Amino acid sequence: MSTPNPRTRAQQSKRTVSIIGTGSYLPERVLTNAELTKLVETSDEWIVSRTGIKERRVCAEGEATSDLAANAAQAALENAGIGADEVDLIIVATVTPDMFFPSTACFVQQKIGAKNAACFDVSAACAGFLYAIEIAQQFITSHTYDTVLVIGADKLTSIVDWTDRNTCVLFGDGAGAAVLRHRGGGHGVISTFMASDGGLSDILYIPGGGSRFPAVDEKTGERLNCIKMAGKETYKHAVTSMLDAANKALADANLDPEDLACIIPHQANLRIIEAIADRMKVPMERFMINLDRYGNTSAGAVAIALDEANRTGRMKVGDYVLLVVFGGGLTWAASVIQW
Repeated sequence: MSTPNPRTRAQQSKRTVSIIGTGSYLPERVLTNAELTKLVETSDEWIVSRTGIKERRVCAEGEATSDLAANAAQAALENAGIGADEVDLIIVATVTPDMFFPSTACFVQQKIGAKNAACFDVSAACAGFLYAIEIAQQFITSHTYDTVLVIGADKLTSIVDWTDRNTCVLFGDGAGAAVLRHRGGGHGVISTFMASDGGLSDILYIPGGGSRFPAVDEKTGERLNCIKMAGKETYKHAVTSMLDAANKALADANLDPEDLACIIPHQANLRIIEAIADRMKVPMERFMINLDRYGNTSAGAVAIALDEANRTGRMKVGDYVLLVVFGGGLTWAASVIQW
């Protein structure tokens, strides 16, 4: 007769969760503002002055979201110094899955050889990466899993209406990834705030392709399978929601904005970031910004920026970092991390 374990999983003390490695991947193809002027009535000056975006990346023919995600995942595993067989769980945040099922995470599992991992996707639009980070943290703190690979990846150019100059200039393709594990001696993810407002789902959405409008008739000219956005309303809610999330996450961590070494916001629009910086009274120099080169890559945006900040030395061990995001749903979130 076996001896009962005196401490069940539920009775074990919770453990801290740290990001031990990051990675990212951007397609080689660069689409400049000048090239977009050949598709829609716009100009480089118009795009840059309103968004801050100068160029974005576009997937090669046959390149899917899982390809972006797998490349970012490999880079993150290498950065963490662990093998794919050590991964217990893969979570992919995306709104552009390879297909409805299997999950994109399952395709990533196969591509990187993570044979021991459970897999699923998360759909929270541009906020997906932070939603997935919080989910991963719960699995690790509860001792369900030890190593979780979180990926934010989107091929937004596959759902862009290239005749709509207000939206087609904003988006690009890319993926970022993080490896989460308990690491002794560090606090890791200190606090996370998440929120949603389904009552505002009609200001940023894709109406076609799901169970409500499963078939898309291109002859109608409605392009129901493309992104629809009310720009002014989206901007307004992005600023107020991200600011609220940042303040609540900081309060929960018992920190002030001046304690932060780096702020990594969703890379959607420079004006949004500038407004948040002004209201938080934090200089723009402390914000990690790469949207000028990549545009808005949805769930990939903050993950790519996190990896770039990590690899360029924007944070050192012990620094406090704030990640804050906003996306369709509406969804928004913020996390405070000690690096």
